[in-house]
Amino acid sequence: MYPPNNLWLPVSPTIYPHYDPPRNRVAPWALTPCLSVQLRILLRPRVFNNCCPRTYSLLSGIPQAVAQLPLEICRLTLSGIQRPNRESADHDVIIPFVRFPEAKSSAIVAGCLPVTSVVERRKMADSIPLQPVQKRAAYYTADRSKRRYQLEDEASPLDEMPLMMSEEGFENDESDYQTLPRARITRRKKGLEWFLCGGWKFLCTSCCEWLINVCRRKKELKARTVWLGCPEKCEEKYPRNAIKNQKYNIFTFIPGVLYQQFKFFLNLYFLVVACSQFVSALKIGYLYTYWAPLGFVLAVTMVREAADEYRRFQRDKEMNSQLYSKLTIRGKVQVKSSDIQVGDLIIVEKNQRIPADMVFLRTSEKTGSCFIRTDQLDGETDWKLKIAVSCTQRLPALGDLFSINAYVYAQKPQLDIHSFEGNFTREDTDPSIHESLSIENTLWASTVVASGTVIGVVIYTGKETRSVMNTSNPKNKVGMLDLELNQLTKALFLALVALSVVMVTLQGFVGPWYRYLFRFLLLFSYIIPISLRVNLDMGKAAYGWMIMRDENIPGTVVRTSTIPEELGRLVYLLTDKTGTLTQNEMVFKRLHLGTVSYGTDTMDEIQNHIASSYSLPSQSCNNNTSATPSRKGQSSAPKVRKTVSSRVHEAVKAIALCHNVTPVYESRAGVNGETEYSEVDQDFCDENRTYQASSPDEVALVQWTESVGLTLVNRDLTSMQLKTPGGQILTFCILQIFPFTSESKRMGIIVREESSGDITFYMKGADVAMATIVQYNDWLDEECGNMAREGLRTLVVAKKSLSEEQYQDFEIWMLTGDKLETATCIAKSSHLVSRNQDIHIFRPVSNRSEAHLELNAFRRKHDCALVIAGDSLEVCLKYYEHEFVELACQCPAVVCCRCSPTQKAHIVKLLQQHTGRRTCAIGDGGNDVSMIQAADCGIGIEGKEGKQASLAADFSITQFKHIGRLLMVHGRNSYKRSAALGQFVIHRGLVISTMQAVFSSVFYFASVPLYQGFLMVGYATIYTMFPVFSLVLDQDVKPETALLYPELYKDLTKGRSLSFKTFLIWVLISIYQGGILMFGALVLFESEFVHVVAISFTALILTELLMVALTIRTWHWLMVVAELFSLASYVASLAFLNEYFGLGRVSLGAFLDAAFITTLTFLWKVLAITVVSCLPLYILKYLKRKFSPPSYSKLTS
Repeated sequence: MYPPNNLWLPVSPTIYPHYDPPRNRVAPWALTPCLSVQLRILLRPRVFNNCCPRTYSLLSGIPQAVAQLPLEICRLTLSGIQRPNRESADHDVIIPFVRFPEAKSSAIVAGCLPVTSVVERRKMADSIPLQPVQKRAAYYTADRSKRRYQLEDEASPLDEMPLMMSEEGFENDESDYQTLPRARITRRKKGLEWFLCGGWKFLCTSCCEWLINVCRRKKELKARTVWLGCPEKCEEKYPRNAIKNQKYNIFTFIPGVLYQQFKFFLNLYFLVVACSQFVSALKIGYLYTYWAPLGFVLAVTMVREAADEYRRFQRDKEMNSQLYSKLTIRGKVQVKSSDIQVGDLIIVEKNQRIPADMVFLRTSEKTGSCFIRTDQLDGETDWKLKIAVSCTQRLPALGDLFSINAYVYAQKPQLDIHSFEGNFTREDTDPSIHESLSIENTLWASTVVASGTVIGVVIYTGKETRSVMNTSNPKNKVGMLDLELNQLTKALFLALVALSVVMVTLQGFVGPWYRYLFRFLLLFSYIIPISLRVNLDMGKAAYGWMIMRDENIPGTVVRTSTIPEELGRLVYLLTDKTGTLTQNEMVFKRLHLGTVSYGTDTMDEIQNHIASSYSLPSQSCNNNTSATPSRKGQSSAPKVRKTVSSRVHEAVKAIALCHNVTPVYESRAGVNGETEYSEVDQDFCDENRTYQASSPDEVALVQWTESVGLTLVNRDLTSMQLKTPGGQILTFCILQIFPFTSESKRMGIIVREESSGDITFYMKGADVAMATIVQYNDWLDEECGNMAREGLRTLVVAKKSLSEEQYQDFEIWMLTGDKLETATCIAKSSHLVSRNQDIHIFRPVSNRSEAHLELNAFRRKHDCALVIAGDSLEVCLKYYEHEFVELACQCPAVVCCRCSPTQKAHIVKLLQQHTGRRTCAIGDGGNDVSMIQAADCGIGIEGKEGKQASLAADFSITQFKHIGRLLMVHGRNSYKRSAALGQFVIHRGLVISTMQAVFSSVFYFASVPLYQGFLMVGYATIYTMFPVFSLVLDQDVKPETALLYPELYKDLTKGRSLSFKTFLIWVLISIYQGGILMFGALVLFESEFVHVVAISFTALILTELLMVALTIRTWHWLMVVAELFSLASYVASLAFLNEYFGLGRVSLGAFLDAAFITTLTFLWKVLAITVVSCLPLYILKYLKRKFSPPSYSKLTS
């Protein structure tokens, strides 16, 4: 904090004209004691409405003596004055301040409030203490450093209240200023009092943060100076340019995989159980009985991870081994991509990937520019134009790059791929040549050169490149089914502990009871089946295979195989519009000129007008064709026809010139891979011409002008050429281009026609942006609204002739985005909103009070769709987040137009937080990636905007119409199958655990295993695995029925297929069947008690096979094969596993008698036990289906 004898006043830069602070630099912090008061300057935004946004000139005048004082630039924020930082928030205000040495009294300045206290009061964000972040060593003595200040609330009159300067962090409306109190300064606690009142928390937190920072030791990224072709001159060591996507290395593979497996409760539990068998006092069976299943699970996982790692290693090796030409003093040499260093001059050929971030120095193209494809970086398939540094492009030969003394000053590496700031300096000339660099002069890694050969100097490598820094590790998505099963597993563990305690209690706690407790825990460990995870993983792999093999949704790719069941549990579906709900294929539909409109069926009339406009005057009179305008009399027809023809011609020419489209002739490639155009005969081949632009809209417009007779045949940085219907070439010089931005919602271009020398400014944009610019008319708004309601994208085109003087001082205007009406119409046409449903269009709001009123108005609406713009959405989420989400969730459909990528992801996270429901995000462009990764289930569409969304998604499809089958068929089946599979596997373990409990009770609670060795392993694998796993082929309704009745999908969102209710039902079934099997074997075979193992185990296998049949709703031939194979495997195993069927074979010496199992007594008694355990369940299922049938059965009956 500044000492109390300082006064800082803001001063306008206009009063000190000779002071021009350098960019990115701050004057030294040489401070001296000043005035005995300190002035706090705070502004009310309403006072400065006429100023530039967030930039205020505070003083209108100041004494001349003050103007001569040195200035220091600071930033005034909510936390105080700080040095400027280029990455600061937009709300920060940069203000010059001046110091008054040895002043004796306080000053009153225009636009500021006089302050006479030592430090002004503060309440939250309503005042800002002027405190520098730099320490003032000359002033802070030991005595003064003991004094600390803090703020407490205190009421104050309104006229003394400070005014607000920055809106950052301010959550109150301007109308709330009257109720905000100010604060006073009191003495802060110190010593032991401070420590006991929370200081120890501060010390612990600080120590932990220090330890974390020391362990991480992240390298601080800095700006750099890169000399051309001289890597040895680099100031520091930069990372290697090697691509590494591997998760593990040779040392971390096994520990990493084991950690990922044993962080799950299920696997960790079985690891503890298996390890307990090394203790002789706890050993109850063979080691392989516990280690074989666990080892199988781990082996399958390691093999899968090793295969994935090997594939990643091969891809990385292939990318790192790509050869590039490196330019040296001795000529060109071949170098691997991984060996490229900062400062190298790299030559990249056409269709070759750029290996590192570079500054564009030279190109083989005569225009000094080239096109690159950025679909692997930002997901956009349209080509981007890059411009070489003019100083190096003008050099006669490549070798001259080493004859100049030049370097590039580049900003520090950062995430933003759409901005770059740097400087190119050549020092061997007098004076030195300085050229600023921007994003147009860069070639980012992972992009591909589309035209010509380029030479660049490497400025960033490896993990400092834009592509690597923007590659974030997506979150590991866990399905709701896995979470629910994990909860059920914990419940089973509690039941296991409770059962073991009960057994020890009934035993009477005799002897080493704690040892018996652990043995019972081991005996009943099959309550938690280890095969559950294996069966579910194999089932998910089967679901993914079925989805990709579905002929009705070709091209679908399952990229995340762990969450196919999520497709059947989705509640909120968030989708992009352009390219997702629509195919992003633009077709020109209508042209409206105010008095006449042309549609698809009248395009031939436009062709006639264009042909007549560029024909001879004598021909023009004969070829004029009426366009169906309204005419009052026949005498005015020639004049009307002439007016319409000229207007059509000017409109088509404006559309043909106002764009950023470049024609490309792939067949006319030169030796070096550059595109060639003939400058003599202008022989442009129509068959080989394609168009490249920043959006499909631009290409559609140029293709339409070509269809009506005016063709774009050539374009470079300075000119473009049009071909008329008669073959004449019109050349236009490009004087200025005003590209699209979302802020201006317009684009424009200024051209000079070479033949006449006329300068014309063409502009096109959204109707809301153009309505206030074009000449007033009474038809523009109405016609634009009509087109938007038909689902057409509207575009307003205008022109103005300019003189040379007007061109020299022109303002920049730009455009992007769809209209709200267009988004609404697409929502209707795609049936997101029904035709007769009410729609509430959220009125644009800009502050808290307006948002409050509009939300109250919306609250009174019922069962209506909501349409809201991105700026209004931001205001609502800022002040009324919970209320807005609550109201929006009640709507049948919500349309948010003109949303930024961050807003899309924010909406997804809000729905997850406030509703707890499963969300699905659908998109096709790079701007949808954040939304897709934030959702519980992300679906990407391979569309016109590239593959970045499909690569980042969990599921990739080719058309939006495939969503229905993916969700309502495959998603529904995957969820219901996994729910049945998981619960049946749990049931399988509970049955055998129940039988073990009954057996131990009969033998006086002895901790002796009922089944040993291979029987336990075979029960979970060969005997029952295939029938149980065949449940992944089951389905309750046909795919056509599921698509016809969406209500079937809605039932799944309630999670009724897997819940504690269904889990409890399966537990009761398991207890009933386990008890019947064990007590039946003991009662019916009392005389053959020694064969109780063979009897009970045979009945158990038959019961499980019948239970699978009871669970199946639609039979598949593989299910029958699985049932018969398992039964045959068990019968065959009786021949060579007879030693395992004796009860206590070590002590009693009894073995299975082959003659015993062939007797009729054995067969009918085993069948009787099986029937008693299964028949009641069949009867109950029949009664339930008869009197309370499920919803799907009503459709299949």
